[in-house]
Amino acid sequence: MRIAVLDDYQGVALSSADWSPVTSRVDSAGTGETCPVDVFRDHVSEPAALIERLAPYDAVVVMRERTPLPAAVLGRLPRLRLVVTTGRRNSSIDLDAAASAGITVCGTESRATAPAELTWALVLGLARHLVTEATAVRTGGWQTTVGTDLAGRTLGLLGLGRIGSQVAAVGRAFGMDVVAWSPHLTDERAAAAGARAVALDDLLADSHVVSIHLVLGESTRGLLSHRELGLMRLDALLVNTSRGPIIDEPALLAALERGHLGGVGLDVFDEEPLPADHPLRTAPRTLLTPHLGYVTEDVYATFFAGVVDDIVAYLDGTPIRVL
Repeated sequence: MRIAVLDDYQGVALSSADWSPVTSRVDSAGTGETCPVDVFRDHVSEPAALIERLAPYDAVVVMRERTPLPAAVLGRLPRLRLVVTTGRRNSSIDLDAAASAGITVCGTESRATAPAELTWALVLGLARHLVTEATAVRTGGWQTTVGTDLAGRTLGLLGLGRIGSQVAAVGRAFGMDVVAWSPHLTDERAAAAGARAVALDDLLADSHVVSIHLVLGESTRGLLSHRELGLMRLDALLVNTSRGPIIDEPALLAALERGHLGGVGLDVFDEEPLPADHPLRTAPRTLLTPHLGYVTEDVYATFFAGVVDDIVAYLDGTPIRVL
């Protein structure tokens, strides 16, 4: 089996786990061949170029949703038999097309702590103008802004699952009033996480900080558009560490341009990597990070150990964590 690991930007895939159960494995047919693993650190998104790159491989490892695998790509990879994605789900893989082509798709375990921690890095960075003030110190300046307090303010969470619940706990520790909304959130589930369930419009209108922790789907795509952003406080902070398309990007840019919203922290975008000329890169009152929510040592160790387990299990004929 020849294996490709895609989008290893930092070049750490092979050092984040012990790959020897894969790389030292000898072909059961008795040829003496082992399983080579090729790592690609660059990103290829154009379908024809991606198909050309993946054509020689029996298995492909994808990092989250960095490289989509739609039907048009999967259908032109006759050698491909296994796709392993890091994480428990991957909406950019066409699972029906994979099944039709006889391709097994597996996932791995993940950790909710890392994106919750990054959420608060963005909130605090916006509230205390950390980039502006750090830049000022390095260039000879001193105290150029006035920060925003979090204690006593309202934290609105869109989504109160594994990650949202951890963000809620930190908000309470800061002395914030925590409210939440999701399509199926009940009063009981909200209370168990230390929050109050409220209507979406009320959350947007009343919250000083709004943080997104929803799964991207048809009901959440473009959830925050012109109307919804217009409901938010002029000084509200908006943070998204979930999925870019949950916020309507043109609507967000329009709101920032007209002076609405006190600050926006984004770790996710409609197109990733974010194009060099994208208007968000120069939009006012923004703090942007390159989808770092899950990019930590512990998460990568969990991801790639799971990848190795999935490949070995597939070779043994007992696939695990099949999506």
